[in-house]
Amino acid sequence: MLPTSVLVVGAGGREHALVRALVNSPVRPRVICAPGNAGIATEVTCFPVAADDVAAIVALAQRERVGFVVVGPEVPLSLGLVDALAAANIRAYGPKADGARLEASKVFTKKILLKYGIPTAPAGVFTEVEPALAYLRSRGAPIVVKADGLAAGKGVVVAQSLVEAEAAVQDMLAGNKFGAAGSQVLIEDCLTGEETSLLVVVSGKNYVILPTSQDHKRIGDGDTGPNTGGMGTYSPAEVVTPALLDLIESAIVKPSVEAIAAEGIDFRGTLFIGIMLTPQGPSVLEYNTRFGDPETQVVLPRLADDLLALLWSAAKGELTTARAAERPGHAICVVIAAKGYPDAYGKGDVITFPSVLPPDVAIIHAGTARNVAGQVVTAGGRVLGVTALAPTLRAAADLAYTACSQIECASKYYRRDIGAKQLNRR
Repeated sequence: MLPTSVLVVGAGGREHALVRALVNSPVRPRVICAPGNAGIATEVTCFPVAADDVAAIVALAQRERVGFVVVGPEVPLSLGLVDALAAANIRAYGPKADGARLEASKVFTKKILLKYGIPTAPAGVFTEVEPALAYLRSRGAPIVVKADGLAAGKGVVVAQSLVEAEAAVQDMLAGNKFGAAGSQVLIEDCLTGEETSLLVVVSGKNYVILPTSQDHKRIGDGDTGPNTGGMGTYSPAEVVTPALLDLIESAIVKPSVEAIAAEGIDFRGTLFIGIMLTPQGPSVLEYNTRFGDPETQVVLPRLADDLLALLWSAAKGELTTARAAERPGHAICVVIAAKGYPDAYGKGDVITFPSVLPPDVAIIHAGTARNVAGQVVTAGGRVLGVTALAPTLRAAADLAYTACSQIECASKYYRRDIGAKQLNRR
């Protein structure tokens, strides 16, 4: 029997997408959110409890008699929120702290990938500047420098020159740019090819592969500028052909799930696998241990299965290995960010929305709040995600970009080429 009350933990676009999908479950559960944002609050009741306040989230779930908790962000997972909920006899979707370490420590993940022979780039691990610089010089550029810990999607530098790579090492190890998250760095060979990602719902040794998607990480058009948490995405990613998906499942997904279980981790949550499609074959860039943002915004609308039933089965350990049923058509999400993101940016700019939207267009809130006058204002680097569904990617892109042009905000910035690579491939 499915739960009739659900708490979604988090405040971003991913959580807004999760709330919308769960509210539309056939069982019509009561859905609440903590802390939520201005958009989520128009759809469900939100509680001003920080996502990383583990004790307060558990207390909220108990007070509201919640039957199921879906944890969105990586930080509360790494802090052991699911462990604490389990101790209170509250079932939750998301890995416990030992599983969340797969995202919280890139070094931990790299060691597992290498131990079990899962395709990945050669790498070195360093805690001191001079050995790291020596390794950089021995490998050459381009090269990738990663902060070991959680850095809100910004702890990865794809350096095109040794000067850039050396500066990244100095920033992380000597400059304390990411605090404790950067006290250890992973330096990897730079893989070339096209990047894609898979969201996989995992329960022990069983898993369900969700619809494919492709993200755009860099801030600027043409994949230029620094990495961000994601500036837009689309689904399906046609570069992942059925034959390639079979290969990725056999070479990466199944071995990854089995490796995690072999390490003694009872993983029940989302394994988000970043993959580079190299000339030598698919290779793992990273694991995340939660739904991607903004991938969730395009994957869930294309999911034909009931999300609540899927997540509940995974949390209970009753999942069977399969691929998710997909709705036909294409989805695209264009992220509207605040100018200056991913570095310094302002907050508090008033946002004006179009009075009418086409039925297949949704504005997903990420970094929004309400000011004292009740107006929706910017409250984060990534502010909104404009998602559109259509029979073709071109039609979906046209719908999304039309809506983007109708949203007014002084600090509005968005890429103009989300989906262009797939469109130009045709």
